Amino acid sequence: MRTIAIALLSLAACIDEFQGSNVQIDLAETTPVQTVIGATPRDGELPNNIHFTLYAIKDSAEATSIFELQRFEIHRVTDPSSPCFIDVGEHVPFPGLHVSQYVAEMQKKTGITDLANPPAAATEADKIDMATATQRYRNVVALASAAGLKAVTSASEAGYPAVAANCTDTNGIPPPMCTDEASNARRLAACQAAWDADPNLFEGTDRVLTKPLGGTTYGYVDIMQSPINFAPVGGAQFFVDETLNDVDGYAVYWQYDDANHDGKPDYPAGTPVDEMNDLGVQLLFGRPTQPTRGVIHSHMTSPDPLAPYTADLAVFPDLAQDDVHF
Repeated sequence: MRTIAIALLSLAACIDEFQGSNVQIDLAETTPVQTVIGATPRDGELPNNIHFTLYAIKDSAEATSIFELQRFEIHRVTDPSSPCFIDVGEHVPFPGLHVSQYVAEMQKKTGITDLANPPAAATEADKIDMATATQRYRNVVALASAAGLKAVTSASEAGYPAVAANCTDTNGIPPPMCTDEASNARRLAACQAAWDADPNLFEGTDRVLTKPLGGTTYGYVDIMQSPINFAPVGGAQFFVDETLNDVDGYAVYWQYDDANHDGKPDYPAGTPVDEMNDLGVQLLFGRPTQPTRGVIHSHMTSPDPLAPYTADLAVFPDLAQDDVHF
């Protein structure tokens, strides 16, 4: 037993303390979400090929400096238009199937097209599977709607391969309506390869909201009623390397991605030169206060007095020296 104890003590001595800070942000329900792939933004939406950045600001007599804390994106939890909104895992009935086709495939499997009048040969398990599939479709639609959940996610400039022309075309991801086993397998392989190539590429799923198919979920934009169970949902958090003890302000900007890696944001053609800058468009800004010992608070508002964007930031700085909460 003494040998084991010594070994454990030696192991503990090798663990480095986290030197950074925990940043928690509650984004108001009105916070704009990125539109779905290939779509034109509507009211309350931003282009799909953008990212948000949380910055810290320090003022001095000589200059004001700004440094990046965290990049993130805001997506609806489910995007039925995505070519990789698929079922993954050994416990799903149709691996690689595009979720938009799930009800139709379950109808073929069970023989039930009308829940109120199932065929005489349908088993109780068939009826449960079909009812579950129907409710799943309703959940997907609700999550993808304007009133659905907005996930705060990892940021990526990557994308998916082009969608193939038809089910026999192997030069791209099979279209959603291709539901044969070979198409499902090709779709699964192509999507998995994209997620493996960039672990930050987000793809949500309705099955486990906190564990997306690709990327990371940091939390959710605040909403008073979930479209699924009507419970309040919200709050996101990041762990950043900076200690954040002496920050004079915080800001959130959105900026176009640099997908072609030329060192410049991919502004749409025709964007005026005076609208192009390194930071992008400021969405939120706030000054820090410390109403509670060990916690820095910042109420953030939009620089546009007519914009309905707000957020509340809570920072737990310098966790290596934290003697208040841990």
